Amino acid sequence: MRSRTGSIASALLAGLLLVGVVAGCGSDDDDSGSATTTSDGSSGSGGTTKLTIGYSAWPGWFPLAVADEQGIFEDNGLDVDLKYFTDYTASLDALAAEKLDVNAQTLNDTIFAVAAGSKQKVVVVGDNSTGNDAVICDESVKDRKDLKGKSIAAEEGVVDHFMLLQGMAEDDMTQDDIEFSPLKTDAAAAAFANGQFDCVAVFAPFTLQALEREGSHVVLSSKDLPGVIPDHLVATAKATEDPEAMQKLVDAWYETIEWIEANPDEANEIMAKKAGTSVEEYESFAEGTTLFSPEESVNAFGDRKGDTTSLPEMARRINPFLVESGLTKEEADLTDLFEPTYTEKAADGGS
Repeated sequence: MRSRTGSIASALLAGLLLVGVVAGCGSDDDDSGSATTTSDGSSGSGGTTKLTIGYSAWPGWFPLAVADEQGIFEDNGLDVDLKYFTDYTASLDALAAEKLDVNAQTLNDTIFAVAAGSKQKVVVVGDNSTGNDAVICDESVKDRKDLKGKSIAAEEGVVDHFMLLQGMAEDDMTQDDIEFSPLKTDAAAAAFANGQFDCVAVFAPFTLQALEREGSHVVLSSKDLPGVIPDHLVATAKATEDPEAMQKLVDAWYETIEWIEANPDEANEIMAKKAGTSVEEYESFAEGTTLFSPEESVNAFGDRKGDTTSLPEMARRINPFLVESGLTKEEADLTDLFEPTYTEKAADGGS
């Protein structure tokens, strides 16, 4: 599962780190108190609804910083306590402990949490990775079919490992057809750059390190597999008991996306500042992330067997993958995982 930790402006821009367990401790902000959500106007400022929302370093999640700075939450009747986590794993732990009402996280991580007993629901389809995750190989591998028999390193059980197997499946290959070496993402990128493996599956910014190897090139990326790596705003089941609050949140999210599209320069300055990067550096990573419109999100929520752009289909694929990787003992109950109602209302022009 993807854990995006640290500033993407640090060495190797390590703002993205995959993890296999929902653990961790703390954030940059104080998250020791339980989150509260009210819709009767009794809490929050000016009779607004209060929500505590967590997010961390991934281009698809920095729009939350824009919403906060531009007052878009307040315009939609929300009093948001926005918590930025340098340790993404800690945000997963905080949501599971209900110290957050909502968190920005991957589908893999959400299914892992549900399998572990946490009651969570996906209320927003924020984005898809469309290039920021990649399988990078040396000159001996010309295309995907050449992966057979090659030595490939990746962090076991994480989204890039999952993407690798999904790509191989399209050419009727499984992990048994390669020499797989499980390594942490940073170690895998470094080992490949030093010539120890034929290929490596990693995410940005570790893709940059891998591509330092002479003759290396991208053989497969998330751009080739639409929908395989989706990111979301995920709420606790308790928070979703207040549908008015959830609708306000979803409306605010899509209003923010519209504002970003209308004010790209100002928006990128806000997001780059929060990421701790230059605007140019931020834009290079943002290009590999596709933010969804309400209509695109409604489409993603649809159940279409065999279609990787369908969230229910991806959930059905991720579930056994997590078990086979040893990350969960049993598959998660996906019955109430997705809540498209609020996005459908936003797409229809209002609640």
